[in-house]
Amino acid sequence: MTVASRDELRSGGRAALQIGAVAVLYWVSGKLGLFQLFMGGQVTPLWPPTGIAVASLLLMGLRVWPGIALGALLIDISLGPTTTAALVITAGNTLAPLCAYALLRRTGFRTRMNRFQDALALVFLGGLTSMLISATVGSSTLSLAHALPAGGFWLTWWVWWTGDAMGVLLVTPLLLVLRSAHWPKDTPPSGWAEGSLLVAATMGVGLLETSRAPLLFVGFPLLTWAAFRFQRAGATPCALAVSIFAILAATHRTGPFAGHTLLTGMISLQVFNGAAALTALLLAAAVTERNQTQAKIEEACRRLADMVARTAPDTDGLPALPDAQSDGEENGGQPRPS
Repeated sequence: MTVASRDELRSGGRAALQIGAVAVLYWVSGKLGLFQLFMGGQVTPLWPPTGIAVASLLLMGLRVWPGIALGALLIDISLGPTTTAALVITAGNTLAPLCAYALLRRTGFRTRMNRFQDALALVFLGGLTSMLISATVGSSTLSLAHALPAGGFWLTWWVWWTGDAMGVLLVTPLLLVLRSAHWPKDTPPSGWAEGSLLVAATMGVGLLETSRAPLLFVGFPLLTWAAFRFQRAGATPCALAVSIFAILAATHRTGPFAGHTLLTGMISLQVFNGAAALTALLLAAAVTERNQTQAKIEEACRRLADMVARTAPDTDGLPALPDAQSDGEENGGQPRPS
């Protein structure tokens, strides 16, 4: 066997493992997402597999799309009213992440998300625009298969679209952060204390969100704190946690979701989740970009100071110049005659 054949075999085996891993992650996260089902057991307000699919494409490329299709098919077969409907829904759930990947690549998206334009692209192109495909295909298929209650199309479409979009806005950034995460070095004790306090505050906010009092808004100061102090590493998991607590409150009809119809509750929930994701992503990206700009300015100032120090003439050993002010004082304030 030649070296080229071994390389091709190794590359093919690696691709097969990646495809299998994506399919398994899609299926497992889908099963977890199905714990919060709405609209006839078909739609959930947060669909993590979509975020996993988009992150997999961004990190590993187009070659893993069969894993997305396989994972979606395994989920849809168990939920779809018919095999044909499940296949059509699978096609929509596969095309939506592919569209998101194509749009993000076209805009020059960086997986580090260290620019404000990267956050904007992920929100408006990867999440809100691309997920129109899966929501429209899925809701239309369920409607044609008579799997929805009368008048339930638009509510299903809304929850489907926002659920897929929330998967991209909340899960994809978290996976991209974990991809480049490393153990912090030289972190002072105050930094660890602040991080621990942020985790405790997140749990406290979760208890407030799931209580009977309408206190969803208390999550936004927490998101601002996480974004300013920890950027993406703190903002993305914090936004995901806040949204999960809000979903639990909506599921049990507590807090601001008590006493409302399903449509009103779902709209309120998804508007809150969208606002939380936007706040976390855009603010973290803006702070990161500001810090990078400040670091570049400081580096430029150091280089300029070094250049000035190297080009300045050596004055050691030269006689000191007379002080004009002292000369004037010695001559009664008049210039010394030549």
